[in-house]
Amino acid sequence: MDFQFTEEQLMIQQTAREFAQSEIAPTAVERDKNAEFPAEIVKKLGELGFMGMMVSPDYEGAGMDTISYVLAMIEISKVDASVGVIMSVNNSLVTYGLEKWGSPYIKDRFLKDLASGRKLGAFALSEPEAGSDATQQRTYAVKDGNHWVLNGIKNWITNGKYADYYIVIAQTDKEKKHKGITAFVVEKGTPGFEQGVKEDKLGIRSSDTCSLTFTNCRVPEENIIWEVGKGFNFAMNTLNGGRYGIASQACGIADAAFEAAVKYSKVRKAFGTEIANHQAIQFKLSDMAVKVEAAKLLTLQAAALKDAGKTYVKEAAMAKLFSSKTAVECALEAIQVHGGYGYVREYLVERYLRDAKITEIYEGTSEIQKIIIARELLKAE
Repeated sequence: MDFQFTEEQLMIQQTAREFAQSEIAPTAVERDKNAEFPAEIVKKLGELGFMGMMVSPDYEGAGMDTISYVLAMIEISKVDASVGVIMSVNNSLVTYGLEKWGSPYIKDRFLKDLASGRKLGAFALSEPEAGSDATQQRTYAVKDGNHWVLNGIKNWITNGKYADYYIVIAQTDKEKKHKGITAFVVEKGTPGFEQGVKEDKLGIRSSDTCSLTFTNCRVPEENIIWEVGKGFNFAMNTLNGGRYGIASQACGIADAAFEAAVKYSKVRKAFGTEIANHQAIQFKLSDMAVKVEAAKLLTLQAAALKDAGKTYVKEAAMAKLFSSKTAVECALEAIQVHGGYGYVREYLVERYLRDAKITEIYEGTSEIQKIIIARELLKAE
């Protein structure tokens, strides 16, 4: 792995950093407090090419590599993890899968608008009784002429209220179990498709999350992704890509918490000197620094493997597992360094902790990541 970033990668990193500071940071606290979706920010991200970073210019994407995406995600998430996850879903779970497995029609009809940022996408896999076990799909679709009729409920859908296009995973042949699952693109406004009430969440409050309901929702046959019966394979392969996106988000949160702790330790005094001079605090900062760097390296390794066209399933799972744990631990330690001030909204570290926890849950819980890693390890022999 080459540890030297190219000029283009550094430029993208710098662009993301400057955008995050100038456009995202000023409203991050209020948006978190009011659970306000950052519509204008998302629009500007699209104009920068950050909503379809890895999509080919043939489909109006930015044509960047995965390392550039990771660097940008870290910078955006460092300032606001809510914006980070909106960007991650559109890049990792939506445009990636549509470009790789979508038909020419789907790429022309949906991918171009999504990659350019003119439209926003969502990925609908989870259900009330199908979370970690994605084979237990209760949402089902029945063929009716040139359409498929969808019925069911999806839960915990990021971008659920504001998306324009939804990738929906549904059972199309119960007898075939996971081989009878199919992926569809469903447009907002399709009769029989409704969004539920926005969830009142602990963290990433500025991103919208809601349930989706399908009641005799008719979807054209040409909206099938890949082919009938390939939905489970599509979802699992897409989630592999999503994991380095969430790992990047977690790295950004962890980095922000670490930097906040360092900054505060240099100004807060106790026992006649700055607390940064106390060994107890120094040990915390040292541990945080090591974990943040390790998390970034694991994430960049997964990205580098993908860019090289190599298998990255294990590495992406490792990156998500470790980075999400690091985000939670660093946020907790940052609060401890801040003492009582870390527990109030005036200081940002309490938000870092609230935002960090979800990275251990969505796009595959930490427990699922361990299963994936073990499976890949045992398969290698």
